[in-house]
Amino acid sequence: MYDRAVTATQPATPCTLDIASAETYAGWFSTLADPTRVRLLHAVATSASGSARVGDLATQLGISQSTCSHHVRRLAEVGFIMVDKVGTSSVVTVNPACCTGLPHAADVVMGTMLENPCCPSDLPADVTTRPMLKKDLRTVRDIYAEGITTRNATFETEVPAVGVLADKWLKGHRWVAEIDGTVVGWAAASPISARECYAGVAETSVYVTESARGRGVGKALLHRQVTEADAGGLWTLQTSIFPENRASIALHHAAGFRTLAVRSRIAQLDGMWRDTVLLERRASV
Repeated sequence: MYDRAVTATQPATPCTLDIASAETYAGWFSTLADPTRVRLLHAVATSASGSARVGDLATQLGISQSTCSHHVRRLAEVGFIMVDKVGTSSVVTVNPACCTGLPHAADVVMGTMLENPCCPSDLPADVTTRPMLKKDLRTVRDIYAEGITTRNATFETEVPAVGVLADKWLKGHRWVAEIDGTVVGWAAASPISARECYAGVAETSVYVTESARGRGVGKALLHRQVTEADAGGLWTLQTSIFPENRASIALHHAAGFRTLAVRSRIAQLDGMWRDTVLLERRASV
């Protein structure tokens, strides 16, 4: 996999991975050193319902129920999965934080987080982006309302007035995406503080209407957002995404955002505690 002679001649550099993180990641990776556990975790993560009974997992993997229960316990110990009793059955679900924490650990260990790419280059040909205008605000509000109803986009539960939306975003950092002249998505940045020292730090949002999802609209918007942020003097972009929204997290990673933390039980939505993934993108300065 590598040339020892070449590696040995490279100048020594300090290790940037702290001991505590290394120990945590080692525990995660050692738990996945068993192929049965890897298959089990995959089976739960890819199940249509998002959950599976231990008995069904044993049948699916071709192992005894006692063996399956043993591996389930090991995966639960490190937080990869959660186990709930439903009647007499144990129902297994993937811990949403695992969906970002585990890939992030691999990225950190392999050093892929050291250099942040600008953004995806394979942009869809049929999607155009332009500055958001006053006439767009009602459509923008409607798209935001769609995001609120998913319960996986924002902690907001009520759609704000058009004027409230317009006032919260930075001028020069609000964009819409169009397909055939119809607005199908938007992106905007809000200041995180009124203090002058944080003038270059902004919180970002990207929303795409349901009928246009999967067509690269988010990719086009994020490309416009980060390149214009770099050109416009914003040195730090940050955003918080629900762990369940894997597509959005992957999209932001591709645009140079890195995962800083999974904030467990950060706030309640509809009376339930929810986690968020905090991501950040730094401009080259």
